Amino acid sequence: NGGPGCSSMEGFLKEHGPFLIQPDGVTLKYNDYAWNKIANVLYLESPAGVGFSYSEDKKYATNDTEVARNNYLALKDFLRLFPEYSKNDLFLTGESYGGVYIPTLAEWVMQDPSLNLKGIAVGNGLSSYEINDNSLVYFAYYHGLLGTELWKDLQAFCCSKEKCNFHDNSNLNCTLKMEETIQIVEESGLNIYNLYAPCDGGVPGSMRYEGDCLITHDLGNSFIRMPMRFSWRQNLFRMPVARNKVRMDPPCTNSTALSVYLNSPEVKKALHISPDALEWQVFEVNRYYKRLYMQMNDQYLKLLGAMKYRILVYNGDVDMACNFLGDEWFVDSLCQKVSGQSRAWARPVTSSYFPLGKGAVPTTSPLSCGHCTHTTLGGLRGSCPLLGKHSSCGGCGQLGTAPAGAFSSPPNCSHI
Repeated sequence: NGGPGCSSMEGFLKEHGPFLIQPDGVTLKYNDYAWNKIANVLYLESPAGVGFSYSEDKKYATNDTEVARNNYLALKDFLRLFPEYSKNDLFLTGESYGGVYIPTLAEWVMQDPSLNLKGIAVGNGLSSYEINDNSLVYFAYYHGLLGTELWKDLQAFCCSKEKCNFHDNSNLNCTLKMEETIQIVEESGLNIYNLYAPCDGGVPGSMRYEGDCLITHDLGNSFIRMPMRFSWRQNLFRMPVARNKVRMDPPCTNSTALSVYLNSPEVKKALHISPDALEWQVFEVNRYYKRLYMQMNDQYLKLLGAMKYRILVYNGDVDMACNFLGDEWFVDSLCQKVSGQSRAWARPVTSSYFPLGKGAVPTTSPLSCGHCTHTTLGGLRGSCPLLGKHSSCGGCGQLGTAPAGAFSSPPNCSHI
């Protein structure tokens, strides 16, 4: 479920598991669109400290490489305990920061002949910080969030010869205009996971206190190289934790029902939760997480080079945390041979998809480049696992690339 630090129990109980938690935090309802109706689904709580997972030595600092290795070892251990699943076709799937988790895990799995890896699927994934940042500014302007004057200033101060750098531009004027842009996109009350949905829990400030805990809603995935964002995070993390606990929460999310349910003594007992486990929270350990990979090109090219794995990069088109345009540009940057042009695909998803973990693979691929497919699901929120109940309408299956000239040109091969 991404993050880094988001609990996969959110996906299990609010997106595609067999039951959906109701607002009272007590009642469960059968999920008509549960993915386990067709596939065996294993949910991993990763890294240690997320959800009810814990570390016996209480050390929760980790990084991309350690998490990939530990996820691989967890998968191996599961199949050791349940060998009847070891010969099944295996698909690795995730969303959001799963854009890093899944390709790095696949690097380990593809080297193990005992695992029957068939492919990966990443929904609204973070595949490149630079591309995600640059595309988000275009997304914001062409969705009417940025005014004409601000857009002209961004073009003047952040762009050179039709190439724009909104990611790590050191120009002071660009930095100032990017502060305005970030305030509109991330701090004005818009739901960053669904542009057209209300912000659950009210408009979050950048920081607030809850008892002795300082809560920030900045998850650290966007514009991390812009000077003002970098210095703000550095100061936050240097805060004396003896006086204040610091917690990062996803903005515009309400996890009260999940917390009530999963932390109830009856549920913890039924799930055999260790007394050493922390209280369940939807989001944890982000503060101690070190990002090592700024882009996933090498991992995808390694998978594509093997010529035997299916890869799906799919997006809902109203998510701003990991936007569809950025993932489209990322797929283009892999410079694969295109075997079919993008096209609308409006058949009901419920009859045309078979679900796999946290991904959804169409039986009729819309746009293929080598073995890689990029799919855009129109009118849907960032959490594409919810698509089942929204997807039977006539025009909501619009897939593929934007019309020529609608946005800035994607990165070409010379930029990689």
